[in-house]
Amino acid sequence: MSKIIPVILSGGSGTRLWPLSVETRPKQFLPLASANSMFADTLARICDTALFGPALIIGAERHSALMESELSGEAFADARIILEPSARNTAPAIALAAIATGSGDAVMLVMPSDHVITDLPAFLAAVTTALPAAQAGWLVTFGINPTGPETGFGYIQMANPLDGMPDVRKVARFIEKPARDKAEAMLAQGNYAWNAGIFLMRADRYLEELAAHAPEMHRTAHGALDGIDPAARCIRPLPDQFAACPSDSIDYAVMERAERVAIVPVSCGWSDVGSWDALAEIGTPDTDGNTTSGEVVVLDSHNNHIHADGITVTVSGIDDLIIIANGHHVMVVPKGRSQDVKQIAAALKDRP
Repeated sequence: MSKIIPVILSGGSGTRLWPLSVETRPKQFLPLASANSMFADTLARICDTALFGPALIIGAERHSALMESELSGEAFADARIILEPSARNTAPAIALAAIATGSGDAVMLVMPSDHVITDLPAFLAAVTTALPAAQAGWLVTFGINPTGPETGFGYIQMANPLDGMPDVRKVARFIEKPARDKAEAMLAQGNYAWNAGIFLMRADRYLEELAAHAPEMHRTAHGALDGIDPAARCIRPLPDQFAACPSDSIDYAVMERAERVAIVPVSCGWSDVGSWDALAEIGTPDTDGNTTSGEVVVLDSHNNHIHADGITVTVSGIDDLIIIANGHHVMVVPKGRSQDVKQIAAALKDRP
């Protein structure tokens, strides 16, 4: 059996974790959830050489040195990097990967480089469960068993199991981020999962669906790799061709339109770390409920999340705050308001 090709998406800018995550060094290259960068933690999930072949990374040209540094070990000597000349969202990026596999029936495990998975055995078991369906031509996504009526994630409604695969279910529909009452109703119904944005599928099947539902994207993605050596360490698509590629997500361009879409539900300690609030939730709190990172001194304070990068942060008598500090910026917001980061960063960017 051919090994699964890990396809790691690393093109995000990570602005929701400002001021630590910035355009030149987004969150996947930062040690936010462990002592290693999130990129390194993602690579660690694909170290089983009996199951996985060499990784195929897709990221921005401006981050090439950061990716090369992460891939410098002997274990990743055969990894390849597709350097996108411009950002065109996930559907075109995955199309480049599918073309670059060089083998139509190769099975790709597509996953972002900036997610957290704390229960690796559960995740790998889900991949193994999904593999026969992917080999049979289904586009398989992984749904996270919800732990609450989260309004910041998309949802997937699950239908009946596939014939002979009781743990793989057909997808009934995708649901955009819902209002709280709708999220509560879906959880009460019990056949919904969070959309994790992780996929297992054959390269040829993805390209078939792309040709059917987004033909211009299919055409220009192929054109972007015309004459390019797919076996090179660094694969550089043709800039003009790739810039002409329509920009869209895999969910909109393919998954919501294709018919043979399946889901494997899993509980694997997943988080997309989409905000400082989310990072606080996966941290290990002290006896007063504080989660801290870096040089931090806490006195008579409760339920705070404090991250110090290259600077010492001291607090006393405060509760329920998020405090992020580095050598350039200090951000203080109440817990539950970390989505304000976008407005804060935009306000600073607009300053003369």
